[in-house]
Amino acid sequence: MDLNLNNPLIFFDLESTGLDIIHDQILELSYIKVYPGGREEEKTYRFRPTCWQDGKEVTVPIPAASTAVHHITDEDVKDAPTFGEKANEIAKVFQGADLCGYNSSKFDLPMLGEAFCRARNAGQLSVDIDLSSAKMIDVQTIYYKMYPRTLAAAYRDYYGHDFDGAHSANADTRATFDVLKAQLDRHSQLKNDVDSLVKFSNFNRNADLVGRLIYDDNRNIVVNFGKYKGRPLTEVFEKDRGYYDWIMKSDFAETTKQVFTREYLRTKK
Repeated sequence: MDLNLNNPLIFFDLESTGLDIIHDQILELSYIKVYPGGREEEKTYRFRPTCWQDGKEVTVPIPAASTAVHHITDEDVKDAPTFGEKANEIAKVFQGADLCGYNSSKFDLPMLGEAFCRARNAGQLSVDIDLSSAKMIDVQTIYYKMYPRTLAAAYRDYYGHDFDGAHSANADTRATFDVLKAQLDRHSQLKNDVDSLVKFSNFNRNADLVGRLIYDDNRNIVVNFGKYKGRPLTEVFEKDRGYYDWIMKSDFAETTKQVFTREYLRTKK
């Protein structure tokens, strides 16, 4: 089944140095951008992982445990650009598009958002990109609601055979694209439009990319952790004037801090 699109839809997948959204780095990003009408644009990037020390960007080694999963070595990326060097180019691709991935709501989307924030803080990103406002279809969530399994099992179930190259970003991206089309073909309860798929594939209503803040039924932002869990953020700001400063000084994702800052400034008006 061809996808019914009003905006470009980007299927994407990341491979990284680890699973820590805040501290780990993107090694590989692959996307397939599908335009209304069916035209496809496909590209894979590899990056040399870095961190900032004493004002300098230095290369960091890839943990052996991560290489064992995706098979990307230090040698493979020693001459690759950093994410920051490609941040503007990638942001332009993602700008204004709807998004789709496999488990991307929990990992790939917040990881990419954090990478953009680091690039902006380092003065490497000038393009205006806000992934928290993007429509996001998570094919894994749709699949788990139908059959709780992995991407490889999903592909096997829908197509009757395995796909080659699992844990390669490009192969996983193509498999995700194929599985979504097969889901639309098989499951009549799925509507072939992005808004319906976004709603169906989301278990939560995150206000930030990692779920520290969520929306309630009235679209008010509510704290989703710690001693103020379940309390409206505006109420917390009114009660505890030092809470915002504590958030800014603590080890939270930059994308989370951005939402806190936006809401804090809004309540001060």
